[in-house]
Amino acid sequence: MGLEEAGWRVVDGAISAWFEAPSQSGGAALVSRIAEVGGELDVDLRATGVRVRLDDSSHAETISAAAKELGLAPDPTALQVMRIAIDAVDPASARTFWQTVLGYEGSERLADPLHRDPPISFHHLDQPRPLRNRIHVDVSRDPNAVDAAKTALGRTAYGAYELTIADDDGNEIDFVPGDDLPETTDWRTQFGAMTFYPTTSPSQASRLATAVAGLADDAGIPILVDLRPAGVAIDSGKDQWETDEGGADPGFVKLAARIEAAAHELDLAPDATRLRFVQLGFDALDVPAVRAFWTTVLGYQPDPRTGLTDIYDPRRLNPVLFFQQLGEPRQQRNRIRLELAVPSDQVQARIDAGLSAGGRVLEHTLTDPEGNEVEILASET
Repeated sequence: MGLEEAGWRVVDGAISAWFEAPSQSGGAALVSRIAEVGGELDVDLRATGVRVRLDDSSHAETISAAAKELGLAPDPTALQVMRIAIDAVDPASARTFWQTVLGYEGSERLADPLHRDPPISFHHLDQPRPLRNRIHVDVSRDPNAVDAAKTALGRTAYGAYELTIADDDGNEIDFVPGDDLPETTDWRTQFGAMTFYPTTSPSQASRLATAVAGLADDAGIPILVDLRPAGVAIDSGKDQWETDEGGADPGFVKLAARIEAAAHELDLAPDATRLRFVQLGFDALDVPAVRAFWTTVLGYQPDPRTGLTDIYDPRRLNPVLFFQQLGEPRQQRNRIRLELAVPSDQVQARIDAGLSAGGRVLEHTLTDPEGNEVEILASET
């Protein structure tokens, strides 16, 4: 069986596969097998499955065989990577701003060192577009990192909550400092509750992931576990650590305390400075129509809570989007747009889905009903 038949695709430059799993522990069993293979880990463990990304195909057949033995089936339609593209009169200046704010790495395209949050590329803008974008970015990091970035950039926050800063072209972020999760020592709340443990080997990372999966299954609480060469990030997902009233959920706090105890038994210590959260906000005149477009084209789900406009990746592998009411039209092309890398055999289906949800094609780019852009990119890009 070839790699494509086994469910592997090239997405955003990585050979990738998603394997459905019946539980967090079921997925952790595959993580353990991957750790035994050797090489660096780039694996996302979820309650419903496992995403694996490889630099080359040398271990792909072995991983597929292990997944088959464990009863885990691949689903290539689940694979996608969301990216942010920014147009700027001075791309170098914009790159410096966003690299400082996000703590990303790279010279041209910037990327999260842990490959958890969306990469950003920069493109030259011939003429300024002075109006405010209809898309902005929310970023949450460690409070010391927030303060250091604002000082380095010489920016003073503005807006209703004094959290907003902007690059020289006016591309805005709400820059939100994180906080401690009550009754824990290792966890921080940055929209989601999260922690990161540096590890020294794939086997150590796998042991932690197995312990976390068992605790999460016992508690009946899905958890996000991202294994990387540098260590393991553990995350509730946005707002999933809170009650509907907004306070810390006692059940989640109890789980978090058990997870950190398991990490300490493995002699692991946290490093909160590596953590960040990124989401995107859209201003829209017709929020239901714009929200429906993005839900459809991204394969997202609407947040069921009353009063929220969030939509989210059901596997929680890509950023949350939320929508805000716009008072009057802004008739200007955004300086921020999205790119969506998907397997090449999924490109037309995504375009068709977007068109069926009220989208249009503008200069080879798909737009929502109000002109916010997403470029659907084949896997080879």
